[in-house]
Amino acid sequence: MNGLQISPFVAGLPKVELHIHIEGTLQPALRWKLAKRNNIPLRFKDKEYKTYDELLESYLVTYNHRPEMGGRKDVPTFLEAYFAGCEVLMTEVDFYELAMDYLKRCKEMNVRYAEPFFDIQAHTRRGVPAEHVLNGYLRAQRDAAAQYGVRSNWIFCFIRDEPVEDGEAAYELALPWARRPGGKGLFHAVGLASNAYERPPNLFAGGFARAKRDGLHTTTHCDFGQKDTHEHIRQALFDVGVERIDHGLDVLDRPELVAGLADRGVGLTLCPHAYHRRTATEVLFPKLRQLLDQGVQFCINSDDPVYMHDVWIDGNMEKAYRYGGLSKTEMVQLARNAVDMCWADEQVKQKIYEELDGIVTE
Repeated sequence: MNGLQISPFVAGLPKVELHIHIEGTLQPALRWKLAKRNNIPLRFKDKEYKTYDELLESYLVTYNHRPEMGGRKDVPTFLEAYFAGCEVLMTEVDFYELAMDYLKRCKEMNVRYAEPFFDIQAHTRRGVPAEHVLNGYLRAQRDAAAQYGVRSNWIFCFIRDEPVEDGEAAYELALPWARRPGGKGLFHAVGLASNAYERPPNLFAGGFARAKRDGLHTTTHCDFGQKDTHEHIRQALFDVGVERIDHGLDVLDRPELVAGLADRGVGLTLCPHAYHRRTATEVLFPKLRQLLDQGVQFCINSDDPVYMHDVWIDGNMEKAYRYGGLSKTEMVQLARNAVDMCWADEQVKQKIYEELDGIVTE
């Protein structure tokens, strides 16, 4: 795992995952299978992957650059690779298998509860009916709880680099699948994802306000090291008024933002490996200690593991544990933070708290 072995302590921790994009869990084997089943060529621009080995080799590219900020242009960006993977997802069964693969892996990693991000825009714009996406995930949500004991509530995302009105229309289309009176129960929150470059949260203030009126929770990505990231965090906190912030590590640069988190009880869903791709170990990991020292609530998650060197939540926690110099007691506290910050039913949370109370840290 990126040079580290996952320790028995981290492997055994009961976990809650609050920052995972379901399409970012599409493993090469399933992508290959779905491409063959749906007769879809596997390609990126003018390159076609004609064998499974060629497809596997394509994942060795480090998708850690941002062309809009002066990065490389000769290899795909992370988002280009991510959306290329989505091309094979066509039917309800495809989305079901994708979700079940992830939720089965959750069981193997001792993830008790997850709140996966999903969207429909990346699929409906390809001609995939929204109900194929939504019904596939809904069936997986129910089956994984029964078969694996892994419970999940999902987060519908606006795609922030698409027109605002398209996102609002997608929300309206998905709303019957929300967890609210008369709804089917798939998602209980709304988020904001994809490329944040010059796409601040305030653009989507109307969509977030509508979701709140519909009784849903709210969160938004404020990417680490992104252009205008401090302004994005300020808007998320003070204008849009979200309940959580995804990433948001740049709060450390501004005391008023740290204070805003505390005043509003807003926590951060951090994904250390995602930042480690661009940030030196000695620069990045002391920030976790700084957050703890300043009383910022945060938890550890995985983001898009398939496109980030196959580092999942357990690998991200191991990095925090080793490179961050955190104690076992502090790691248990981070696991507890995730339970505190999640929007699970109280009985689900209580069961995980009881497990964490039994962890020996000496």
